[in-house]
Amino acid sequence: MLPWKRVLRPLAALLLTAAVVTVPAATAHASTATATSESGWNDYSCKPSAAHPRPVVLVHGTLGNSVDNWLSLAPYLKDRGYCVYSLDYGKLSGVPLFYGLGPIDKSAEQLSAYVDKVLAATGATKADLVGHSQGGMMPRYYLKFLGGAAKVNALVGIAPDNHGTTLNGLTNLLPYFPGAEDLIKATTPGLADQIAGSAFLAKLNAGGDTVPGVRYTVVATKYDEVATPWHDQYLSGSNVTNVLLQDLCPLDLSEHVAIGLFDRIAFHEVANALDPAHATATTCASAFS
Repeated sequence: MLPWKRVLRPLAALLLTAAVVTVPAATAHASTATATSESGWNDYSCKPSAAHPRPVVLVHGTLGNSVDNWLSLAPYLKDRGYCVYSLDYGKLSGVPLFYGLGPIDKSAEQLSAYVDKVLAATGATKADLVGHSQGGMMPRYYLKFLGGAAKVNALVGIAPDNHGTTLNGLTNLLPYFPGAEDLIKATTPGLADQIAGSAFLAKLNAGGDTVPGVRYTVVATKYDEVATPWHDQYLSGSNVTNVLLQDLCPLDLSEHVAIGLFDRIAFHEVANALDPAHATATTCASAFS
């Protein structure tokens, strides 16, 4: 192999990883804490009410964690009477603070164990799941292959990469850098699993996007620069509601990170998905609700 190719191979992997993580990493403050009852959620003494009988489990995205991803949405839901919980998953050895980088099927196993823990603590028979980015897609593996459908009422995905991402076409360059994709798989398998066309996604989506008995909601933004193309976030199925944020409020400019971290218009639609019997119209004014 020519020397320049040996240089470009790891460089390509580095650039791809940087493209995925730059925006989320820039917004996270890398808290070392785990969410506890003192932080407003993960209170295992919380008992679901008649109005909100199911606990809500929040599933962070790639490079997120159980605290930083939910500093706005967790209190938003807790203030509305929900028992709210969040977990860390997908930790790689030697990589502190940032999660969601391990193999996604193994991350789904961690989610399965966590849901069991929450159900045991609350006494509920089912939970609702709300995930951002990878956290909106990964639970589908749990529902489809790990028995999660019997324990989950609804999955709400905020900008989920349900059919993978091309990173605005960047992943199409991988074949030009021999070994780059193998390097990504070896070092950050959670990233490799999210590339459009991966073996993981082929297995996940084979035979249909959904499983019976679970309600699915996808909340997307047309300004998404990470989970691209944005319309590939949508799911197909009779039990699916796909929502484009700009159809609710044309003035909303949120991109991939903002829609999950602090967009109260998106949060209002999440609340509607969790309690459709009492849903109210989501508009630009929802930013102030």
